[in-house]
Amino acid sequence: MKKWIFVAVLILIIQKWDVITAKPINPNAQVVLYATSWCKYCKKARRLLDDNGVKYIEYDIEASHEGLEKYNKIGGKGIPVLVIDGVVLNGYNPEKILSFLRKT
Repeated sequence: MKKWIFVAVLILIIQKWDVITAKPINPNAQVVLYATSWCKYCKKARRLLDDNGVKYIEYDIEASHEGLEKYNKIGGKGIPVLVIDGVVLNGYNPEKILSFLRKT
């Protein structure tokens, strides 16, 4: 029985190794989110940032002329688009977003 518990714990550690060894989120990262009010992936991006205590500036590209201009200037493709310390990330990819928030 002890052997099975050990194996189960070992498997859990291997599966969560990236979470266990992850660097903390940089609280000083400069993040801009280009989104819309109706986009479900934009909502997920907001929640990911909020859940990790990341402060960000958001532009609704449908409601803000300034936001749309900035979105076009950075070559935004689709939504959401995040700019993390000058790096443009197109689409919602939580692992990639968190990776860039940890690099800065």
